[in-house]
Amino acid sequence: TSSLFCSGSRSSKTFKPKKNIPEGSHQYELLKHAEATLGSGNLRMAVMLPEGEDLNEWVAVNTVDFFNQINMLYGTITDFCTEESCPVMSAGPKYEYHWADGTNIKKPIKCSAPKYIDYLMTWVQDQLDDETLFPSKIGVPFPKNFMSVAKTILKRLFRVYAHIYHQHFDPVIQLQEEAHLNTSFKHFIFFVQEFNLIDRRELAPLQELIEKLTSKDR
Repeated sequence: TSSLFCSGSRSSKTFKPKKNIPEGSHQYELLKHAEATLGSGNLRMAVMLPEGEDLNEWVAVNTVDFFNQINMLYGTITDFCTEESCPVMSAGPKYEYHWADGTNIKKPIKCSAPKYIDYLMTWVQDQLDDETLFPSKIGVPFPKNFMSVAKTILKRLFRVYAHIYHQHFDPVIQLQEEAHLNTSFKHFIFFVQEFNLIDRRELAPLQELIEKLTSKDR
């Protein structure tokens, strides 16, 4: 599939959420539960593991949901994130990310932000589509390494938020997406904090924002 990545331009493939949780499934019920508690406005409560539920399944449903959210948010600003505007994948002057997935690209490569995010989202999508990692059928067990895979996915998705906040916040404001972005990111942070899924060091590029968004809800 490496040929997919050479097209440089983002518009060649529409960037849209593809991961639908099948209706009627238990995971769908969990997603509905998450949406209902989110509606109450209490994000700390909304991220907690519902009573009697399996932690792996809860993390899986929410990881899919965050992937879809970030997909949509990034999709709104792709016109501003180009090879020219973002020749490196960064989150402010102090943080630069190089891509490696450990299989196709073993040695980290320096690439533009749109290319990096394309690699990243395609890689996440491949993980979510892998039934051995993210089983969609009832009763199919999660693999032993599920949590470590989920942590890697969430760590990488965080980088897209970090890039948007640092490099593209002006268009976010112009598009009146700021509240949407903040709510999505706050939900994401409460979730990863609740289950200790991302190392503090990894969150450093947005540490001040995280403190600001979470301090009111201690």
